[in-house]
Amino acid sequence: MEKTLKPMSGYFALILGIVLLALAVFFMVTQGKEGNGTYVFLAVVSFLFAIFFLKGIVVVSPNHSRVLTFFGKYVGTVKENGLLFINPFFTRLKISLRAENLESAKLKVNDKLGNPIEIAAVIVWQVKDTYKAAFEVEAYMQYVKVQSEASVRHLAMIYPYDSMEADHETKPDSITLREGGEKVNVMLESELNDRLAPSGIHVLEARISHLAYAPEIAGAMLQRQQATAIVAARAKIVEGAVGMVEMALDMLSSKEIVHLDEEKKAAMVSNLLVVLCGEKAATPVLNAGTLYQ
Repeated sequence: MEKTLKPMSGYFALILGIVLLALAVFFMVTQGKEGNGTYVFLAVVSFLFAIFFLKGIVVVSPNHSRVLTFFGKYVGTVKENGLLFINPFFTRLKISLRAENLESAKLKVNDKLGNPIEIAAVIVWQVKDTYKAAFEVEAYMQYVKVQSEASVRHLAMIYPYDSMEADHETKPDSITLREGGEKVNVMLESELNDRLAPSGIHVLEARISHLAYAPEIAGAMLQRQQATAIVAARAKIVEGAVGMVEMALDMLSSKEIVHLDEEKKAAMVSNLLVVLCGEKAATPVLNAGTLYQ
């Protein structure tokens, strides 16, 4: 598990290192004048301690961290920002804590109904556990990319691109990739968090950025969608026409404008439906005779 370390200030180590370097130079100059071997020893010791303190200085920027190990053993993680001093014998691994964007490639997948589709997603992720990111997986950034593509593929395979009319009538609340909207994004985000949990990665947001039928069936599916739209429009027209015919018959009967037998009612209904449901304007034919001629 991740352990957070709070190292000492690097400013003190920097000042101490500079002072020790100055002492080392001073002892070397003094030794050159007096020829005393003691000054050589003091100069070497001062120089080694100066290197020790200066080598341990590290700068940690905001939203960055350093994962520290000591001869293969995990020591802790430094998340504090600024100029810091760390044991120079510690091995340091730099890991960014900033939110990062990942745009997956356009994947060609078969949806739940077997239709080939193209799908892609944009994912915003962030490292939450530096220990897992550093030691639980190999190359955590590549791990995020591979698992993200796997999640997008799985999502596309368990839901249809669009609902057929029969499916929509039997299951009006069924989720589709095209109409699912926020629900689909939430499910993608949840699956990504489950897959990336072993690497210490948290997904902040996941959105489908591209969704379309594959080119080889795009034309056929477009015709199906157009046919569906035409059928729906014609059904609406017929529904309105039937209501208008019913209203006309009721008004003629209630106001006793004309009395029609069943045969003439059927003819009138047929003519009105042709006029109201036709795609083109009807050309009237005037009857100059009686009603029954």
